[in-house]
Amino acid sequence: MRAVVLTGIRQMELTDVPEPSIKEDGDVLLKIERVGICGSDVHYYETGRIGLQIVEYPFIIGHECAATVKAVGKSVTRVKVADKVAVDPAVSCHECDQCIQGRENTCHNVRFLGAPGQGGGCLCEYLVMPQECCFPTNGAITLEQGALCEPLSIAVYAVKRACLPKDADVAILGAGPIGLSCLLNVHAENARACYMTEKIDERIKGAKQGGATWAGNPNKQDVVKEILQQQPAGMNVVFECAGQQETIDQAVELLKPGGKFVLIGSPRTERISFDIDRIRRKEITIINIRRQNKCTQAAIDIIASGKVSVDFMITHRFKLEQTQDAFDIVAGYRDGVIKAIISV
Repeated sequence: MRAVVLTGIRQMELTDVPEPSIKEDGDVLLKIERVGICGSDVHYYETGRIGLQIVEYPFIIGHECAATVKAVGKSVTRVKVADKVAVDPAVSCHECDQCIQGRENTCHNVRFLGAPGQGGGCLCEYLVMPQECCFPTNGAITLEQGALCEPLSIAVYAVKRACLPKDADVAILGAGPIGLSCLLNVHAENARACYMTEKIDERIKGAKQGGATWAGNPNKQDVVKEILQQQPAGMNVVFECAGQQETIDQAVELLKPGGKFVLIGSPRTERISFDIDRIRRKEITIINIRRQNKCTQAAIDIIASGKVSVDFMITHRFKLEQTQDAFDIVAGYRDGVIKAIISV
């Protein structure tokens, strides 16, 4: 089968690799249809690592995907051949203390698509996954929307963890796919106001299109000052979706006493810092988000219900043989890109 393989820093190759086959009774053989490019994929492309997860070349990356079922194992009941599915990229062990506590997202033995040392990715024609990771869409959403369910599920989980109070005032720092997904879910939870910040003007337009109360560029204006002029009491919740020290500091300034600081962005540095005096005096609650936990079906359902419209986030479409061009555009934040989708 064809696959796009990382062969070095900023180096990719379209090549032939062995096609996977069903080995366990609960396995599902998937024909990959659409793949979304995530920021973590770009980290591996640009630096070859995220923290302690270091790429050993050659390696297939990618974890946001929608697929068609090609074949199923003997005990599979969840899906059948020809079903369209959204894929949860995390395979948990269901045996460690975290899984037993219902925290499969922090499973000690998780195997995640496109994560070094865990599992190869989905930038290929065929993939085998356990049936529990395959969510039939039943014609309710498109293949492209199915590929967006993975980032959307992270936002569903983050908003769920935040437990928004009634008439919440919210800020989202970073208007990439995760930030915009948070925006959609915050609206679905009937927040009173949602303020967004972003350094890329095209993404600010996306934030406004997605329904942001206000969106501003910190390179051009004092975003903290402008938000607090409109909301002097501060924010109930701030979602940090940029992974930058700058936005972490802004979040602390924007939060009201008793507010919640939800960290979703993945910093490229090993350490970040907080103004401990401020977060202690404000008694700010810090919530870390690790991927998602049992929210894939909720992501499918919220798109199918019409409560959110995700299509505006897809700004670029590429063929499998154009994958490196797609990664260069996403890595360079070029051409107004928000979400790039690869058609396999």
